[in-house]
Amino acid sequence: MHQKAAQWIVGLLGDRSIPYLICGGLAAKGYGSTRELNDIDLFVPGEHFQCVVQAGEDYISKASDHYREEGWDLTYVQFQYDGIKVEVGNADGSKILDAGSQTWIPLNIDFSRYNTVHLLGLELHVMLKEDLIKYKTALSRSVDLEDIRVIG
Repeated sequence: MHQKAAQWIVGLLGDRSIPYLICGGLAAKGYGSTRELNDIDLFVPGEHFQCVVQAGEDYISKASDHYREEGWDLTYVQFQYDGIKVEVGNADGSKILDAGSQTWIPLNIDFSRYNTVHLLGLELHVMLKEDLIKYKTALSRSVDLEDIRVIG
């Protein structure tokens, strides 16, 4: 099921030459995590965010807006494609809550820092392992700690 959703979003981005960076559980899978995927999480540069929202408007399940929830402070949109949640974040100004210091820290997404990995039958741009571990360490939710144990 995740394969169809990944094909959809990567195709939508590729057709428009929009750079992206897969993060979260799918990126962790690229480095050996075996846990069940909850959704597909990725970032796009701010200047392309509205284009993505408009291109995927038929699949929006949570409106594009600024949210501060579950350790995240960012603008994102959630799509539902073939029963799978696809969350696309605007990289500009995105922050996460550092669980240790209880302070909001910038994510500083760098679209030039990625690995291309073969996942779900696709070549995907995933966050570099060291960057993924850094942000998952800051968040320190149980799923993040599980991923770090496996991929670290």
